[in-house]
Amino acid sequence: MAATWMSVVVMLGVVADVYSVRSESDGQPCASVHADSSVVAMGSPVEATCVITNDCPLLTGHTGDVEWRLDDVVLPGIPTVNRSNRTYRVVIPSFQRTRAILTCCILTSPMQIIGGVEIRAGYPPSVPQNLSCQTNLSTHRSLTCNWKASLEATHLPTKYTLHTHIGSLNQNHTYDLPPGVQRYTIPRTGFVLFSEMEIYVKAVNQLGEASSPQLTLEPISSAKFDPPKIVKIQVVQFGCLRLRWDLSQHQHWMKDYVSLEVRLKTADSSQWNQPPTLAPRVVSKKPVDRCHLLHGMQYVAQIRVQYQQSPWSEWSNSQSAMTMERAPTGLLDTWMRVARDHVHKQLQMLLFWKPSQRFRANGRNVSYVVSVQKVVSKRGTLCATAERHCTFQVPQRARKVYVIAVNAAGKSSPTQVRIYHPKAHEAILNVSAVALDNRSILVQWKKITSGILVDYVVEWRPLLQNDLSLVQFELAGRNMSSIVITGSFEPYKPYGISVYPRFKDGIGRPQTVNAYSLQKAPSLVPHVTIQVNWQSHVELTWNEIPLDQRNGIIRSYKLFYWDEARRVHVAIGDLEERRLVLTGLNALSVYDAVLMVSTDGGSRNGSMVHFDVKGIDRVAVVLMVVLPGVVLALLFIFMVVACYTKESRLKVRFWPIVPDPANSSIKSWTSESTQDVISPWDRDEPNPVYLSHLSFLELPMKQNKEDDDNSWSNRQDDTSDLGESICGSPFLPTFSSSNSDSVPYATVIFPTPNSPPQQHAHVYLRSESTQPLLASEELQSPKRYQNLACDGSHGEQCFFGPCGCPEEEEEEEEAEPAIHWDDFPFLSSLAMNETH
Repeated sequence: MAATWMSVVVMLGVVADVYSVRSESDGQPCASVHADSSVVAMGSPVEATCVITNDCPLLTGHTGDVEWRLDDVVLPGIPTVNRSNRTYRVVIPSFQRTRAILTCCILTSPMQIIGGVEIRAGYPPSVPQNLSCQTNLSTHRSLTCNWKASLEATHLPTKYTLHTHIGSLNQNHTYDLPPGVQRYTIPRTGFVLFSEMEIYVKAVNQLGEASSPQLTLEPISSAKFDPPKIVKIQVVQFGCLRLRWDLSQHQHWMKDYVSLEVRLKTADSSQWNQPPTLAPRVVSKKPVDRCHLLHGMQYVAQIRVQYQQSPWSEWSNSQSAMTMERAPTGLLDTWMRVARDHVHKQLQMLLFWKPSQRFRANGRNVSYVVSVQKVVSKRGTLCATAERHCTFQVPQRARKVYVIAVNAAGKSSPTQVRIYHPKAHEAILNVSAVALDNRSILVQWKKITSGILVDYVVEWRPLLQNDLSLVQFELAGRNMSSIVITGSFEPYKPYGISVYPRFKDGIGRPQTVNAYSLQKAPSLVPHVTIQVNWQSHVELTWNEIPLDQRNGIIRSYKLFYWDEARRVHVAIGDLEERRLVLTGLNALSVYDAVLMVSTDGGSRNGSMVHFDVKGIDRVAVVLMVVLPGVVLALLFIFMVVACYTKESRLKVRFWPIVPDPANSSIKSWTSESTQDVISPWDRDEPNPVYLSHLSFLELPMKQNKEDDDNSWSNRQDDTSDLGESICGSPFLPTFSSSNSDSVPYATVIFPTPNSPPQQHAHVYLRSESTQPLLASEELQSPKRYQNLACDGSHGEQCFFGPCGCPEEEEEEEEAEPAIHWDDFPFLSSLAMNETH
């Protein structure tokens, strides 16, 4: 805008310079420029002429050619020339500038401007719209009119005027308006309250004028009254209130009829009853009655007034009153939880109720009585309370109870409550709860298709409070699968919502979900604890966030961790177990981690934790990797060699040949048969396989052989403690000494190493232990050992000890024959171990 005005100023200066070029004789200008009009409509053609005087000094020595310019732009084409009187003419087909300078120039060197004219273009004024007037009847009475001018600019100065005509007085008034003002207040002397007047607005500029539609009104009918006042509210009859009212002190003089509107609401409601009640044509101070109201209800009232078509006044101050009480009417909506007490054979009841759509308390102080009878009596009363819940017990055979509302005017009809026992019916599934806004939650569930289904009960309560008065419920029909519950839900607080199915014979199992009316990020993030840290993985856990600090339903646990190279990784934690395991970690790096907890309303990051992996050194790694392979290879080679080698002695070391006692005899256990099992390095040792049931006793050499023989012969009956038991061999895992409880089979007696060589065979004594060899044997008579024969002629059996066959027992008692060691191949093998 500043640049435009600067160009205009420059052009005006150019025009001034043009007029400074004058003839030398009389001081007149060299030329004059004329246009059809200095103000034209936008887009219309413009015609201009330039007349050069004969004595203009600029024409000396020049042809007198002329050039036209619009501001600094040369107009195209050759202007029309009349050289006889030196008149030059130009036509602009469409003038598109709001303001420009048209100049006439002589083509000299340098070029000279000899004349010019300013041309403006615009639009005629538009018609003013939305003319309205309003009378003020307060202290300063006046009539204020408003209108709206067109948004399109005219580009030309436009003048607005307000015109009034009072018909009863035949008076006309014109009010000039400041530029740009679209509002004017007519003083009190310019109008009469109860006389009609005509009002309009005119707009004028250089291209024309326009007037608004004429407005005809009576000033009093356009007056906006001050808010009236309610003087008093009276109770006249059941369900009716009478309002006494008056106009404000500035309108006390008004005695004509006005219209009155009354609106009411209950004291505990935030919404006014819609629509307000209209009372047309009422006189000030005349009372107005409102009926068909609820009984015993506290009401708040407001009023406002209007005169004919005038605007409504503002609402008056509020006044309250209570209607007359009556006995409660209608039934209650109920919901009952039942629990069995098998010890006392009682039913533990928790009953909730609330007013139904048809219930009317009809009083202020309403209490409730729960009884087993329809008529209230002390004997049948279970509880009486002003709350809307009650806990009591009834016998298990009870089928129904009754709830009765009571106020000062009487009692309501009893509401029958059927006792529904818990039943193992089909349970509710797929329950979900989504907040619609801060005051409502949409609850949905999967509908049950059952012929005995009665309805659904939707119960909700704040989880952070245990007050039963905060429990609320809604009943839904059997064909419904969703419901919108409303109430004063606190933001960021959890609510438990349960859906119960009620059947004809009982209540089914519910499903409960948590819901929030508004969610945000949790108030805190739990601390992360390292549970396991070994080799290349780390197990992290954290505690559950307290319910009062979640601020929403936890949707995810995300762990962001990075190593020293700042490579960031993300892991998702388990919602239920609240743990995660990080694998593939580098044992040479230290990791930083941050846990982020997210709800539907936002996320919060916890504090940073640091951890590393407890690795093992390189030597241990090599041993763990290489050593098992080496051991397995050696074991494989050894097994191959052991299986395919021709040396039987090596096999015997790992797979010894143990004869089967059930399919062999001791007689067949010859030394030749045991040569394979006797290794070169233990030739001097007893065979550990075949000597496991023998014991040896070394005795000092006697001076007298007879004494020695006699001593042994005298002690033949007491040999149970001569050496170690055969069963207690030191080569067996259950080895025991001679003093143990084991039973020796036999004892072999041979001299000590320092004793002289014996001339006779080794002494072999049978043990006379009282312990039986087997459970089936008799104590005094051990069975015959089946591996020996009495002689070579026949194969009859004999016992250890004095040998003899059954036929020769009497002879053996008289004389003891010599022992033939050839008959004892196993004992004869002991001769190799004798020390000489």
